Amino acid sequence: MENVLLMDTSVGSLNKGDDIIMKCVRSQLKGITKDSYLLTLPTHVSPFHWYQVARKSNRVKIYSNAKYKFVGGSNLLTMDMMTHFPQWNINIFNYGPLKGSVLVGVGAGKGDDINSYTKYLYRKVLSHNYIHSVRDERTKRILENIGFKAINTGCATLWSLTSEFCSQIPVDKAKNVVFTLTHHSKDNKNDQLLINILKENYDNVHFWIQDAEDLKYFKTLKNIDAIDIIPPTVEDFENVLQSDVDYIGTRLHGGIYAMRHKKRTIIIGIDERARGMNETYNLNMIEREDLHSLGDLIHSKVITNVQINTQAINTWFGQFVSIDEVCDEQYKTE
Repeated sequence: MENVLLMDTSVGSLNKGDDIIMKCVRSQLKGITKDSYLLTLPTHVSPFHWYQVARKSNRVKIYSNAKYKFVGGSNLLTMDMMTHFPQWNINIFNYGPLKGSVLVGVGAGKGDDINSYTKYLYRKVLSHNYIHSVRDERTKRILENIGFKAINTGCATLWSLTSEFCSQIPVDKAKNVVFTLTHHSKDNKNDQLLINILKENYDNVHFWIQDAEDLKYFKTLKNIDAIDIIPPTVEDFENVLQSDVDYIGTRLHGGIYAMRHKKRTIIIGIDERARGMNETYNLNMIEREDLHSLGDLIHSKVITNVQINTQAINTWFGQFVSIDEVCDEQYKTE
């Protein structure tokens, strides 16, 4: 039995959105991994000490010799790998066993200019033989500019949102709503407006904590009495999504996961992640500066029509297995 290595972006993460991403990545890769032994390593914390690599440990060799090495989603790529805590926590001393890594729906953080050290490290660790799957056109350009082949498949969380599936998502307002906030992108004026509008237009309002710091920020806002707080686990979020709710919020993957559960979703755009994916995939996004019109949008018909690129997804999968082997898994939902 051959080994396949999956680098897990949820380990050590402070954001439960990474749990959502990795749950979807694992599901989508089943067609590739089902007959293999699946190994995992973290990305957010260092996978090896430099001396383990230097000593050529037998354990390290097992990871190094894996047939495929996949890196699962998230806002993983940075313009400066010398930053104090990169999302992919590797360096020139410990990357060796991960050489040949293949990206799966990965995105890039802010900025466009990659420094020399970062380019060197990416050129060493990422595969030059396979086409990388990226989240948006901007990330595709960044990788191509440093010499890699990349294809815009969108995040793996989107891959099951076919036209047929999206047609089953309600277009009319639900009785209740679950929303999210983002503590590292505070906007007291507009986030307060969001809460006020939701309380005016829904019978019950739920707040899901996607990041622990989101709760602290939530508690600084007003008019929050009677809002039901949902614990920060994907399982608790799923429980809410089993009820009659819409999703409205600033957390991108909270919104995508709601759509995967056939919930009417409005994503509030606050950064390059939602904007970059909406540019290609039509995510029913509203800019936070336009929230004054949210009340009207809530009471309008919201049609979900995510424009996934099935051909791009199949092209990427086709590098590893025939598409017939993955199609049963590719369009599964949670």
